[in-house]
Amino acid sequence: MLNVLTDGINYILSLGTSVMMPIIFFIFAICLQVRFGKAIKAGLMVGVGFIGLNVITNLLTTSLAPAAKGMINNFGLHLNVIDVGWPAASAIAFGSIVGALIIPMGLLLNVVMLFTKTTQTINVDIWNYWHFAFTGSLVAILTKSIPMGLFAAAVNMIIIMIIADMTAKGVERELHLPGISIPHGFSASFVPIAVVINKLIDKIPKVRDIQLDSETLQNKIGVFGEPVFLGTVIGALIGIVAGFDVKGVTNLAVTMGAVLVLIPKMAAVLMEGLMPVSEAAQNLVTSKFKNSGKIYIGLDSAVSIGHPTTLVVSLLMIPITLFLAVIIPGNNFLPFASLSGLPFMFVMIVAVTRGNLFRTLICGVFFSTFGILFATVLAPLFTMAAKVVNFAMPAGANTVVSSLDYAGSPLAWVLVELMNYKIIGVLIILIPTLLFMLYNRKRILKEAKLIHESVNEKAQL
Repeated sequence: MLNVLTDGINYILSLGTSVMMPIIFFIFAICLQVRFGKAIKAGLMVGVGFIGLNVITNLLTTSLAPAAKGMINNFGLHLNVIDVGWPAASAIAFGSIVGALIIPMGLLLNVVMLFTKTTQTINVDIWNYWHFAFTGSLVAILTKSIPMGLFAAAVNMIIIMIIADMTAKGVERELHLPGISIPHGFSASFVPIAVVINKLIDKIPKVRDIQLDSETLQNKIGVFGEPVFLGTVIGALIGIVAGFDVKGVTNLAVTMGAVLVLIPKMAAVLMEGLMPVSEAAQNLVTSKFKNSGKIYIGLDSAVSIGHPTTLVVSLLMIPITLFLAVIIPGNNFLPFASLSGLPFMFVMIVAVTRGNLFRTLICGVFFSTFGILFATVLAPLFTMAAKVVNFAMPAGANTVVSSLDYAGSPLAWVLVELMNYKIIGVLIILIPTLLFMLYNRKRILKEAKLIHESVNEKAQL
């Protein structure tokens, strides 16, 4: 039975996001009573948007991979934990028993949270449930208990869902994604600490007044502050540091400029498909569920990586992360495959810092520093999980593997470390999680009351 379930889930996932998401959104739109033709168009536009984002994201990753390798060679890095990146981490996560159960469990959990008003997010980003499965898989291996692993996966999802709710207004405001939240395990896990860092900066005279974003840059240096020029200049600098020849430097420069221009345009196409579904969901909630507040559609953070600050900081953090790997005491992790996925670290930090490039970069240095250490600490468990699912390991008898996504996540590290204490760890995790859910429910009910009062006032007018 478990093998049949695993095979079925793997087949659905093998269809890819660009096929899976249009089908999901078409069915979702029909359930929300969107007209048939409009529902088909919405689903197809979502598919087109995801294809566009995937093409450009792949262009970004394939262009940066040789640059990262060149920098590693130039810096002479020799660290023994190999970075296999998020594709390998996701394959390992979905290949486990926890991974086989995570999608039905996650969908059920989402429904329960919606009915108990402990979330406002309908998380249709089924693919990225692998983040929750990853944490659960490591815990299952650590504790030798599948129920413990499922518990850790469920807690991981609950916390990320609530963070998605609480950042949704910032996502709407800063990333221009109305009606959308980002329940992405990796992206959302940095938000709580980013909030603390942002508040600490607010308390430092002079430093708190540094306002550096794409709009400020354009006002100060004109056309040279636009994303296309920023991407081109940073791409050229990365190529030079990587030791490329003139052809390699110029190709990388133009490609990075193109990426910064094209990703926001593809996100706009995706939003064209999402809007009818988002509006229908809001109308249903307003008419049927008076105390539910606003409902958000939870999507992959890929829809929001087009913000200029996200992309600029991500490019700057590539050489910085490699430099940190050299100087951090106790580090054995060699960043490589994860470097091209750095934009996913920053998408929701940008919502916290309101697009401030300086503050986002400070957060990036902090998170890369600890992310590298977390990846080192979790590497033995990561490697055991890879062997359990018969993952094709890199050559070498004593090979140890890890990844910044998701082993570099502070949330994943905290959950795995606490679950090492078994029942005591469960209690330490469970109590704050329940309090977090109650806090979110109180916030949702308060917001719903304000919305309901506003609607009544308009009706009376």
